[in-house]
Amino acid sequence: MKPARDKIPTPTVRRLSLYLREIESLLAQNRLTVSSKQLGDRLSLTDAQVRKDLAYFGQFGHPGIGYRVPELVEELRKILGTDRPWNGCIVGAGNIGRALLPYNRFQRKGFHIVAIFDGDPKVVGTDVEGHKVRPMSDLPGLVAERDIKLAIIAVPAESAQSVADQLIDAGVVGILNFAPVRLDVHDKVSVGDVDLSVALEQLAFQASLGVTGSLDDRE
Repeated sequence: MKPARDKIPTPTVRRLSLYLREIESLLAQNRLTVSSKQLGDRLSLTDAQVRKDLAYFGQFGHPGIGYRVPELVEELRKILGTDRPWNGCIVGAGNIGRALLPYNRFQRKGFHIVAIFDGDPKVVGTDVEGHKVRPMSDLPGLVAERDIKLAIIAVPAESAQSVADQLIDAGVVGILNFAPVRLDVHDKVSVGDVDLSVALEQLAFQASLGVTGSLDDRE
């Protein structure tokens, strides 16, 4: 019996995106099969770790063949939820929000940023990468109208919780939080935190110890 999704180790879930990236790269090279060792070598992981991670979600390997690349791409996309498009928005038209909006990899992965919002009257109405910055008062209506399910919060820490509450009330189901504060969402939505200062602190910790590789790969 496969474990419940919320019981799967966080490092394993993070590695799924790395596996998908590598497998998609192999698919682009017209590779049809890959072994767990070959996939592990590409990511500096053991073949046992690769098999253990994937085994949480099913048996995808084939005796004498390894993994069929097109099949594994399809399965990983289903597991990660990227086998279908997601409409998203950005709240915060400052430096981070403006930098994220034109990021074309979102589009290639099926994430479509269809609106950007800001609470500053001086910013509302301006154009960012072809999107008119909308006031926060437009958020509930546009979330429903454009079927927005995911949101990126790129506002100062003191505004983040209020923004999260408005997004939840509007019906957003996932939030990527760039504000340097922990959001209280009462288990109503999924939240991913991206704190750049924390990431740099972790990098400094690794560098000071002479540790190589990624901390995300360690359980």
